[in-house]
Amino acid sequence: MRLREKLKNSPKLKNFILWTLMPKNQARPRWWVKIFVNPFVHSKGKRSLIRRRMRLDVMPFNRFSLGDDSTIEDFSTVNNGVGDVLIGDRTRIGLGCVLIGPVTIGNDVLLAQNIVVSGLNHGYRDINQPINTQPVEKKAINIEDEAWIGANSIILPGVTIGRHSIVAGGSVVTRSVPPYTIVAGNPAVAKKHYDASLKEWVRN
Repeated sequence: MRLREKLKNSPKLKNFILWTLMPKNQARPRWWVKIFVNPFVHSKGKRSLIRRRMRLDVMPFNRFSLGDDSTIEDFSTVNNGVGDVLIGDRTRIGLGCVLIGPVTIGNDVLLAQNIVVSGLNHGYRDINQPINTQPVEKKAINIEDEAWIGANSIILPGVTIGRHSIVAGGSVVTRSVPPYTIVAGNPAVAKKHYDASLKEWVRN
C-alpha cells in the first residue's frame, strides 16, 4: 500500500506526520523543514528572487516552484498546504500578495500589490461543528502567460485568467476570464477585448 493511501486510511498517522512538519493549528512549517527539507524538494529558477521579508509557508508534500528571472516581493505569503503553487519565468509577485494553492501562474505575469489568489475555501455545510474543523474545498486557479492583475484584486477558486488579460484594480474575479480581455468590478465583468480583425482593443 502506498504512503498516501496509508495516510488516508489512518487519520492518527496522518495527524502525527503533519504535527512533525508543522505545529498544530499553524500554517507555517517547522524550522527544520525550512532548512533541511524544502531546499531539496522545491525549485527556484536562475536569477529569481524571494525577498527576505515574505512568508514562504511551503510544505514538502505539495509542489512549489519559481521560474527563472521571477520575483516574489516583500510582505507576500505563499502557502502550498492544500495544493501546488507553481510560478513561471519572468513573473513578478508584488508587495503584500497572498498565494494559496492550488495555483498555477504562467510566464511574464504581473501581480501588483495586495492581491489575494486563493484556490482554498473552508467547508461550512455541517452546522454542528466549527468551520475551522471542517474539510477544506479546493479548486485550482490558473493565471496564464502575460496576464496583469491590478492592485487589491481577489481571484476566487476555480478561476482561469486567460492569456494577456487584465484584471482592473480592486476587482473580485468569480468567473474565468477569456484570453485578451479586460475585466473590472465586483463581481468582475468584461469591459474590453482585443479584436484580432480590427487589431485593437474594443469595448464590449
